[in-house]
Amino acid sequence: MTYLGLYALQHRGQESAGMAVSDGEQIHVHTGLGWVNDVFKREILKKLPGHIAIGHVRYSTAGDTTKRNAQPFVAKMTWGELAIAHNGNIVNAGELRSELEHQGSIFTTTSDTEIILHLIARAPSIHPVEAFKYALQQVDGAVTLVMMTRNALIGYRDPYGFRPLWLAQIKPDTWVLASETTALDIIDAHPVRELQPGELVIISHDDLQRHIIRKKGVTKPRQCIFELVYFARPDSVIFGKSVSRARFRMGQFLARQDPVEADLVVPVPDSGVWAALGYADESGIPFAMGLIRNHYVGRTFIQPKDKERKFGVKIKLNPDRAVIQGKRIVLIDDSIVRGNTSRQIIQLLRHAGVKEVHMRISSPPIIGPCYYGIDTPTKKELIANRMSVEQIREKLGVDSLTYLSLENLLKSVDDPYDVRFCVACFTQIYPTSIESNNSTVQPLWEVETDSVSAEPV
Repeated sequence: MTYLGLYALQHRGQESAGMAVSDGEQIHVHTGLGWVNDVFKREILKKLPGHIAIGHVRYSTAGDTTKRNAQPFVAKMTWGELAIAHNGNIVNAGELRSELEHQGSIFTTTSDTEIILHLIARAPSIHPVEAFKYALQQVDGAVTLVMMTRNALIGYRDPYGFRPLWLAQIKPDTWVLASETTALDIIDAHPVRELQPGELVIISHDDLQRHIIRKKGVTKPRQCIFELVYFARPDSVIFGKSVSRARFRMGQFLARQDPVEADLVVPVPDSGVWAALGYADESGIPFAMGLIRNHYVGRTFIQPKDKERKFGVKIKLNPDRAVIQGKRIVLIDDSIVRGNTSRQIIQLLRHAGVKEVHMRISSPPIIGPCYYGIDTPTKKELIANRMSVEQIREKLGVDSLTYLSLENLLKSVDDPYDVRFCVACFTQIYPTSIESNNSTVQPLWEVETDSVSAEPV
């Protein structure tokens, strides 16, 4: 079931995959570089017996692309083995790592996730729950976790709720945690609810405990809106929203905001499809698949090197000349990050004989790097940070270019007052402190314990 769930989440990471499985006596782990199908052959799965498992697919936002950084990580604590898999970025990782190294910790990876293991190991209490709380009090940023001991499954979502995490059931005594509902669908698990921001859930064979860990000063969640714009699968439900419906509405608002005379609405597949459908629906311009995607190629945005992204575009997309030649098209994409991919797509379309290209982007210009789990680490990589919209239009070689306004983006996800989502990549207003001058590890959190049985959940 974990293997199938990872298959459904392959879009979230294509550099490595891994799984840890407990048989009640020992935790077995297997990780490797590549896609889920590359890492887990049939003979490997046969060597992973057990009744509890966690899995992970990774694309690097912190740490190198090496096998040693492939998750889950497994470590032996004084109270037993612990496996951990992490979605997000720890913004105070440098400070914490330096402090831990000065205290004698030895790191075997360059991943910020290993910091959490060291903090758990150094907890004053040997009780696992108290150790988790102690460690999670120290870290700041986007920290969504699935963890596992030999007899318990654990889920955690940071108080901001940057990244999604669902709780589900297959039958009354079988619980599941997953980033997106697509992973639940494939194993016929029934979604119960999303974990609340700051919620720690510990599931054993006869109990489910719930603890709330709050951050001082955090009065509202800051869920990553880029999950709805690009990252999540369109058939998922996250943050209480249908992803496909949200993207459809983005396209509708974009058509109202920036109409244009054209013959066809053409998406950049696959991420631009639902916004293009919304644009076509609102504008009345026919929708057409003018670019055909090779689905045996991964997502170019999350490939780690610019050279790989450029190569990926050439084998990923091909224009259908019979559809677009001589046409005026509205080209819909979800975002422009670095600009290299978009420029190559425009060149493909021009070479195929398109008469006019009017580019419409279903999100605002990305002007700030993300520190919470999306790989946009420096301002110099972001084309909108160093160029105006008109300069970007000229560089891409399109006849017109407009972006969805932030106001309309928030309206499309039913949050016009900006009360639930992190939009720092569009505003450079970050919900956490990015740089800290503290020389020692200080608790940043208030802990409120609310242990309940499985029944209320």
